[in-house]
Amino acid sequence: MSQPDDTRADATSRAFDALVEPTGTTGELPNVPPAPHVPTRIDAWFGRVMASARNRRLYHWGAPALVVLVAAVTRLWNLGSPATLVFDETFYVKDSWTLWNLGYSAAWPPEADASFNAGVTDIFQTAPSFVVHPPLGKWIIGLGMAAFGPDNSVGWRISTAVIGVLAVVLLMVIAKKLFDSTLLAVIAGGLFAIEGNAIVMSRVALLDNSLMFFALLGFGAVLLDRAWAERRLNRWIRLRTDAGRGTDWGPSLWWRPWLMAAGVAFGLASAVKWSGFYFLAAFAVYTLVVDALARRRAGVFFWGSGTLLRQAPVSFLLTVPIAAVAHMTSWISWFTTDNGYYRRWAEEAGNAWTGALAWVPLDVQSWWHYQASVYAYHVGEMRPHSYQANPLSWLFMVRPTSMYWQSSVLGENGCASDACGASITGLANPVIWWAATAAILYLVYRLARYREWRVGLILTGMAAGYLPWLGYLQRTVFQFYTIAFEPYLILGLVFVIGLILGRRTDDTWRRDQGIRFVFLFLLLATLVSVFFWPLWTGMQLDMRWMQAHWWLPTWR
Repeated sequence: MSQPDDTRADATSRAFDALVEPTGTTGELPNVPPAPHVPTRIDAWFGRVMASARNRRLYHWGAPALVVLVAAVTRLWNLGSPATLVFDETFYVKDSWTLWNLGYSAAWPPEADASFNAGVTDIFQTAPSFVVHPPLGKWIIGLGMAAFGPDNSVGWRISTAVIGVLAVVLLMVIAKKLFDSTLLAVIAGGLFAIEGNAIVMSRVALLDNSLMFFALLGFGAVLLDRAWAERRLNRWIRLRTDAGRGTDWGPSLWWRPWLMAAGVAFGLASAVKWSGFYFLAAFAVYTLVVDALARRRAGVFFWGSGTLLRQAPVSFLLTVPIAAVAHMTSWISWFTTDNGYYRRWAEEAGNAWTGALAWVPLDVQSWWHYQASVYAYHVGEMRPHSYQANPLSWLFMVRPTSMYWQSSVLGENGCASDACGASITGLANPVIWWAATAAILYLVYRLARYREWRVGLILTGMAAGYLPWLGYLQRTVFQFYTIAFEPYLILGLVFVIGLILGRRTDDTWRRDQGIRFVFLFLLLATLVSVFFWPLWTGMQLDMRWMQAHWWLPTWR
């Protein structure tokens, strides 16, 4: 959302480039020599280092490259361990392999996991399996299995891991564009690279990492569309004014390539899980609000009604149809094969639609019935689970998901004590997660107080990934669903970190305290990630040391 004046927006923007370029003035009265500003020792040292063009290039490229290296190590190291299907991999890995081979997800014989773990993967049946998520995420998992083999646990997980690394790169690109600061982009990527929930979800073959990535891709496209559309609006007004024509209603902007790209990205997100549609809906509203406020700033008289009557229909046509096409593309194999679940439903006696909808092709009727069945499953899924987590507790990380657990006694599996345990737990880094939650709550206040567009954009992403789940408090859902909105938690935290760092022209004591605080926070976050690393990667620990990681009684 927009700010009420440019001064406040510029002040926030300047704060984000804190360690790169000095900005601002002393604010002294005219004709009075300003007191010389004394930079902190860190600022002075950084200024000397950045005086060299070579060092500047090394910093702007080398620092992000180092973050990517960290992300690759945390996501790819020992990826094949454990060499057994964990948690819902039992569904997605096997469904992906039959989808890759048959064009649809097929059933497996009872106790197929043991055979699959042993490398016997050709025992799937031809009867279709009822699958409750669209196919794209499983196509992605299947791609890794096709490359590395279905009998290789690395093959099960490699695609998800690569997407996790790419998500760190994408988040840094977005943060750089959003904050105009290499430092804050590196901090955002670094926090995401070492954050436990993001690491675990990149190391198991589930769908949610792909959902997060495509939604984040759409978020980046919306960010680029904001500036693009405003430039096109101002150009339209200038040309109309020069020609002596009216501008009261504003234009209908048809050429918005970044908005169309956002539609594709959100459509792909929905092709992984239906919750991707929430991002499409939330950012459709966001772009209309941004368009309306841009028209108001530009002096368009009917800025609100002009947006609704002229731009809203155009924006709808630029995003929704292309999102639908992207979503339906993932279903091509279901339509082009014969044995998919409910594939011939409409052809069975008494099932085909009648009346006004009788003209709809039978294939489409069968597909729609499948989707209606999936919806009924989702809204009715209330079977209790020992690791279910109410969405009201997600931001406080009350009940993380245990993906894998193996207990051992002395001499078993290399256990050197009376009892040992190996765990893969979808547990976020507590320091990063709780600090990010506090930052998001502060950003809600800040949006109401200052109406900063960066805050509005971040909170829209957060709302799209989180708020819809508050309507399903009785459903059986899990903490790891939060990966869909974790990038926006990180961006909110980095926004606040930028405010704490301040500017090089701030009072020396204030600037120095801000730098020290941020440094200590990042150091603590890193140490906590090292501490929890075994719980994210299935490493075996002495049981007493394992229990030291259970900071809350609900974490065990």
